[in-house]
Amino acid sequence: MSVTPRLRVVAGSPPELVVYDELGACSYLPEQTWRLPLRLPVRSLTREEMSERLASGDRRQGRLLYRTACPECRACEPIRLDLARFRPDKTQRRVLRKGDGAFRLELGPPEIDAERVRLYNLHKHGRDLAAGERTTDLEAYRSFLGESCCETFEMRYYAADALAGVALVDRAEDALSAVYYFWDPAFSALSPGVYSVLKQVELARAQGLQYLYLGLFIGPCAKMAYKGVFLPHERLVGDRWVEFRERPQIPPRRRRQASTPPLPDPSARPVTPALPFTAPLPVSGAGPERR
Repeated sequence: MSVTPRLRVVAGSPPELVVYDELGACSYLPEQTWRLPLRLPVRSLTREEMSERLASGDRRQGRLLYRTACPECRACEPIRLDLARFRPDKTQRRVLRKGDGAFRLELGPPEIDAERVRLYNLHKHGRDLAAGERTTDLEAYRSFLGESCCETFEMRYYAADALAGVALVDRAEDALSAVYYFWDPAFSALSPGVYSVLKQVELARAQGLQYLYLGLFIGPCAKMAYKGVFLPHERLVGDRWVEFRERPQIPPRRRRQASTPPLPDPSARPVTPALPFTAPLPVSGAGPERR
C-alpha cells in the first residue's frame, strides 16, 4: 500500500520525511505493540548531525532513521559505551585474545555481493533468527545494509582467506555506532558478537572518539539484553543518559514466533521515495588497518 498520503516533514537540519508510521506487533516482546516511525533525511547527514541523532536515541536502517514511540511499552533503551570509562572484564579479554588469533580484520566501504548475502542468510537461518522469513536476496540486502544516509563502513573479519563476518558501522563526530553484524555460525564458540564489539571499541579509541553506540537494550528480551554485559554502560532512560555498573539479569532465550517479523525487515517496509543523494563513503585510512 502506498505511503504517500502519510508523508509528513519533520523540521530540522536537514529536514526529514516520515515515510512510515504504523502500529504493529513487536518482534522482541510479542505481547507488546510497537510504533516505529521511519524518517528519511532529505540529504546525507554530516558527522555532527549524526552525533546529534545518536545522542537523542535514533537508530538507522538503510537510509532511514527511527526511534521507538510505542504506545505503552518503554523497554527499548538506546545503549552506549563511554570509552573513557568502559573496561572489558576477564571473559571479554579472553574473547578478544582468541578472536585476534583466529580472525584478520579489514576496513572498507560497504559492499553488496553474493558472498555477503550468502553469509547474511547463513547467519540468520543458522542462529534461528529467521522464523517465518523468506531468504534475503541481493536487493533486500542492498536496502537493509548496503544503503546509508550517513558515513558508513564495513569491518570485515576473515578466517584465513574466507569471509567469516561483516560488521556495518556508522561514523559520527564523537562516536561509532554499531549498525549490524552478521557472521558464520561455525565460529560461534569464539563469541563473534562480543569480539566485534571489542574491536569497535579499539577502533573508536584509536580515532579519539568518546562513545560506541550498541543499538537498543531490551531487558526482557534475551537477544537484546546481552548488550548490558559491557560495563559500565549508559542507557537513554526517558530523555537522560544514565550510567549502569552492574550486569542485568538476562532472561532465557525463547524461540521467536513466525507471526512476528523481525526488526528491521526491509521486505516488509514501504519503498522509500528516491532522493538525489548518495551516502558518503568513509575516508581512506579512517582507522588502523592491522589486526
